[in-house]
Order: sequence, then structure tokens, then C-alpha cells
Amino acid sequence: MIPEVSAEHRELELFLHLARTLNYGRTSLECHVSAATLTRTIQRLETRVGAQLLDRGPRGVVLTAEGRRFTTYAEQALGLWADYRSGSAEPIGLTGELRIFATVTACQTLLPDLLAPLREEHPQIRLDIRTGDAAAALARLDEGEVDAAVAGIPKRLPQTLVSRPVAVTDLVLVKARESPSGGPFVVPARGLVRDAAFRWFRKTGTKPVIAAEPDGHEALLALVALGCGIGVVPRLVLESSVVRDQLVELPADLEPLTIGLCARRADLHRPLIAALWDLRP
Repeated sequence: MIPEVSAEHRELELFLHLARTLNYGRTSLECHVSAATLTRTIQRLETRVGAQLLDRGPRGVVLTAEGRRFTTYAEQALGLWADYRSGSAEPIGLTGELRIFATVTACQTLLPDLLAPLREEHPQIRLDIRTGDAAAALARLDEGEVDAAVAGIPKRLPQTLVSRPVAVTDLVLVKARESPSGGPFVVPARGLVRDAAFRWFRKTGTKPVIAAEPDGHEALLALVALGCGIGVVPRLVLESSVVRDQLVELPADLEPLTIGLCARRADLHRPLIAALWDLRP
């Protein structure tokens, strides 16, 4: 009979979750343990290690240098345990889970080529792909909700993050085929594309009437196809959209958008992140 997960492995799982979220309350909620239990767990680990793993300061929870080292150990230990339980005598390459955020469009157009070398070299890595609003990508990464993100790169990236360009796409104006060229605009509610659109409005002296401000680019194109207004979207999104045949592009000189693979600077030493970062499609 394969042994169940031991208390020691459960402690490592709780530590790794907390190392990602850096939020005791959130880890308690998502791991279904009380705050007191989580605190005692971390204290027991620190006693056994003989060093402080997390620092709870005025700016929140941060991993200490020893905590970052222990993160690597915990990932490897749980990976070996998973290999043993699966019946694998010798693990091949790295093991563990890698959480990656990307928009629906990026999942379809960029991730297959980007992640193919990683899958080929480290087939035992479990990939957890999460999707959502492009504007929230870097915030979710910085908060530790995911390990990496494929997202638009701002001109000033937060100091806590690093990026590697993977694609460049134009921004375009589009309208429904039967709609007039003039009229209101549909722009994202937030994010780099919205910022670029409003810089273009100022540059061209356009005083836009905003008809709608959806969260995602895919939702934006649906509104444009319905005739709600002229949309501003990345060409990558337009070309992969199921409504593209219902739309026409309008002439405009909008700045391009650089899309990159992003990670937390402090995580580059982690084996899973290093493997993702070093491989090229």
C-alpha cells in the first residue's frame, strides 16, 4: 500500500503555499487551516531548520534568505514524494507544479510554442494555466498568486519583477463591417492597451466618447462586432478572434505592444522558474 501524505509533507505544502502568497490569512483560507495552526506550523519548521524562514514586517510578509533556500528544498522534497507515490523509481528531470497566468489569446497563440521546450525537457512538471484579464496579470504575479505570467510589458516594470520579450504585436482600431467609421469608442477598462489608446487620442486631438469599457480584449471585440463602437485591441487578439470576419480595420498609427514572459526577481533561483526562464522556444 502506498503511504498517505505525512504530517511533515503537509507542513511543507503549507509552507510553499505561504511562500507563494506571502499572506497568512489567504493561505489559512485556501488550505483550510486555522491561522493559529498555520503559525505553529511555520514556527515548528523554523525550529527544525534553526533559522527564520519568513519575516512579518511593517510592509507585510517576506521570505528571508534562508526561507528562499528552504523553498527550493521543499519543492524538491515534495517532487520526490510525488514520484515515489506514482511508482517512478527515478524521477526524470524536474518535478513540481508551475502556475502560469496568460490571457485566453496568449494561451492559444503563444503558450504552446513557449512551453514546448519545457515539456520536452521536463515532462514531469505539472502545468497549471490560469486565465483572466490581461490588466491583472502582473498584479497576480507580484502578489504570488502565480509563478509566471505572459503579459504586456510596461515601460517601467516593477523592481520586483523581471521580463523576457516573447512577441510584439501592433495595436489596431476595428469596427463592425456595417457600422460607420465615426462614432464612440470601446476601450479596455484598464491596462496598457487603454493607456496607449488614450495617448493616441491626445496625439491626434481626438475627444473620444466612450461607449463601453470591458475587462478583457475578447469581450471588447464582441461589443465591437455588435456595433457598440470602434475598438482598440492588439492585432494578436484580432487575428485569433472568432468574430474577426465581422470586423474591419481602420487606419491608425498606434504604438506596438511588447508581450513578455514575466517572473518575480526573487524566484529566479527556484529550479522550476530557472528551467522556464532559460529555455527558448
